[in-house]
This record gives sequence, C-alpha cells and structure tokens, in this order.
Amino acid sequence: MSNTWDADGFRSGVQAALDEFLDGQAALLAPLGDDATRLLDQARTSVSGGKRFRAAFCHWGHRAFAPEPADGPALMRACSSLELLHASALVHDDYMDASDTRRGRPSTHRVLETQHRAAAWRGSPEQYGAAGAILLGDILQAWADEMLRGSGFPVDLTLAALGLFDVTRSEVIAGQFLDVSVQARGQASLETAMTVLRYKSAKYSIERPLHIGAALAGASADELEALSSFGLPLGEAFQLRDDLLGVYGDPATTGKPAGDDLAEGKRTVLVALALSGASAAAAAQLDSSLGHTLTGPDVDRLREIITDSGAQAQVESMITQLYDQAVAALEAAPIDDAARGVLRGLADAATRRAL
Repeated sequence: MSNTWDADGFRSGVQAALDEFLDGQAALLAPLGDDATRLLDQARTSVSGGKRFRAAFCHWGHRAFAPEPADGPALMRACSSLELLHASALVHDDYMDASDTRRGRPSTHRVLETQHRAAAWRGSPEQYGAAGAILLGDILQAWADEMLRGSGFPVDLTLAALGLFDVTRSEVIAGQFLDVSVQARGQASLETAMTVLRYKSAKYSIERPLHIGAALAGASADELEALSSFGLPLGEAFQLRDDLLGVYGDPATTGKPAGDDLAEGKRTVLVALALSGASAAAAAQLDSSLGHTLTGPDVDRLREIITDSGAQAQVESMITQLYDQAVAALEAAPIDDAARGVLRGLADAATRRAL
C-alpha cells in the first residue's frame, strides 16, 4: 500500500474516535445503571478490531477530491461512523444466522444469553439474548447517524453525506431481508445471489463509503458516478472473496467455524454456481446439507463437491475480472493521484485477503 498513508495509525485513529464517542454515550446513559453498562460493554466489543475498510474507503473517497482535508478530526469522526453502522449490521446478522462467534469471540446474543443464565433470571435466556442483540444493533445504527451528523462538517456537506447514508441503510437492510428470504425459500439463481451480494454487502462496504467521503468534500454527481465505476465492482469482488472464505477459510484466521456459511444455509454465488455445475447427486447432497449442523467430515465433503463443480475456480475468475474492471475505472477517474495510489492498495487488500 502507498507509503503516503499510515494504515495502522489510521485504524488506531478510528478506534480512538469510536472510544471517545462511546465514552460520551456512557456518560449519557449512566443513570440507567448496570444494564446500560452491559449494553455499552457489548457496543465496545462490537466496534473493536476489524479491517476498517469502510472507514478507509470513506477517508480516501474524501481525499480523492480534497487532498488536504480542512478538518482532519471531523473527517476521522465521519469515517468512524461507518464502523458503527457495520457493527450494527454484524450484531443483527449474527443473531439472524444463529452464529455463536464473531472475530473469535462469542456473539452478542450468546454473551447476553449466558449472563441471563448465570444470574438465574426469570424467563428465557435465549429470548433475553435475542432482545439485547436487536436493541444493540438498533442503537448502534442510531449512533452511526448521530456520529456522522455531529462530525463537525459544514451543514450543507453534512446534509449531502446524510442523504447518501440514508440510501446506504435502506440498501443494506433490504438486502439483508432478501438474503433471509432466499434462505427461507431454499433456492437462489445466480442472478438473485448476485443481487443479495450487491445490496447486502458490496455497496455498503465500498461504493457508499466512497460516496459519503466524497460528498463531504463537495463532490459532484459525475464525480460520485466515477467512484461508483470503481467501488461497485470492487465491492462485489470483496464479497465474493468473503464467500470463498466462508467455505474454505481457516477458523484460526477468520474467527468463524469451518464451513460456517454452509451450516448457516447461505445461498451465495459460490453455492449457486456449485449447484448448477455439480452432478445431480452431488448437487442434491449439497442442497440438502445447507442450513444444518455439519461435522468436520461433512464440511470436507461439501467443499469437495463445490471444488469439483468448478464453482471455486469460477468465483476466483469473477474476482479477478471485477478487480481488473475496478482498477481500470480507478485509473480513469478524475481524482487526486495520491488518493488513487492508496485506493489501488486498498483494492488489493480487499480482494486478496485471508480474513
């Protein structure tokens, strides 16, 4: 990645901005006592660590048109607000997918469920955990809006960014509902799987963060469109890599159980291609296994089916094609050259990662 940017320092800056914001929320909620403290503890856990891709793409979307930011701390707060939105989506996603872990730690609903059970409270521990996860995801989303709105940019630029932020939330929530609906139906065409990928992840992971950062720099509609030509195919490649890691990733690296996407019944592009490319018997075995508890040998067999179907190689090819498309658009975009160099490095990191 470009030597003009301290990526580790940026991630530390994002964490510091998030910590400062949550400290303010803790003071506001202190009168609620220990229950608010438990909620804040889970909020802090949910925003700790991670790759900070969304914040980074927001930052460099801004610097693409404002090479020397007028207010660095305001920009850091605005970029960090996207990590609150991301945390909200992950908390809700873990509950909807019944995931036990996130980044190698127990997921929010499991932590709260365990606390309920240990305290021998009344009612269902599972329901308590579910309620807590829903509410945490809700408040994280509200805080994301608050942090962006109060980041410190002029009103006109803030309103432009908030309009794009509204679109982002609508897209990711509707994309999530499409995803759970597809899983409920137990079938998805390649076209439907790509639509889920685009709206649940690709747009809010890269394209929209670029847009929000650029809007805070006063970018025009044409300039936002140029960023879309880079950000949307890159976001799709990013999520396709994530789908491969959800099946083939090392749990020690991903923080998720082996083959977690298969056990959750994810109807990804990878699965859609495997079902269409495998033999009838193999496709039937893969289809009937999705969404069920899987042993290590079960996961190994399903991986073998997916690999033999040619789906893994097809997805790798799609990632390469989308990456090439994105980089070509980046080279043609009317943006600052230093930002172009860092965005090229971020594109590499997003599509060639192991977690």
